[in-house]
Amino acid sequence: MDFSQVIRARRSIRKFKPDPVPDTDIKELLEAARLAPSGLNMQPWRFAIVKSRSVREKLSKVTLATYATEAPVIIVCCADLEVFSSIQDRVTELQQAGAFSGTCFQGYTANEFLSGGELSESSIKANLALNVAISIEHIALKAVDLGLGTCWIATFDEKEVKRIVGISDRYSVLALLPVGYPAAVPKLRPRLSVDDIIIKTHQTANFRE
Repeated sequence: MDFSQVIRARRSIRKFKPDPVPDTDIKELLEAARLAPSGLNMQPWRFAIVKSRSVREKLSKVTLATYATEAPVIIVCCADLEVFSSIQDRVTELQQAGAFSGTCFQGYTANEFLSGGELSESSIKANLALNVAISIEHIALKAVDLGLGTCWIATFDEKEVKRIVGISDRYSVLALLPVGYPAAVPKLRPRLSVDDIIIKTHQTANFRE
């Protein structure tokens, strides 16, 4: 399946077959996540893999989307809230690799990058969530390529999810991602046209003196 087909075939799957997902496929999903881009290459994504039926049953009590826990695998998608402690190492790696060569960021230090925005707890979490979201969608698309289905779940009690799965406060739980073989594949939902999603287009224009 080529990439365009993968994008068109992706659906939010809410009914799963009980068939187990091979460990090799789970590893491929995590590899897809690992290769996702992130700001300053901070790679804040972390995952807990839940296969246990008893743990899945407990999770069903702390999410509105109980169908998610019927999937044979749930990936608990998290952000590591402490990744910014390694920002100097990451910036150094990028500078040495020439990632910023010839750009306005050439020679920037970690402090110069950090000074460009407010480092409140809420802004840090928002930044990390944005980056983790990219890795989650990598998983969702790779799942389609493997014949699997997923569905983003954001309605859950984070504190209870952490308690049930055994996740420390170092991590913020951003989504539950059920993974399994689809028992039903819904039709493509209506989508806005390309024209509908463009706010503004600035065309190149030629002007006479």
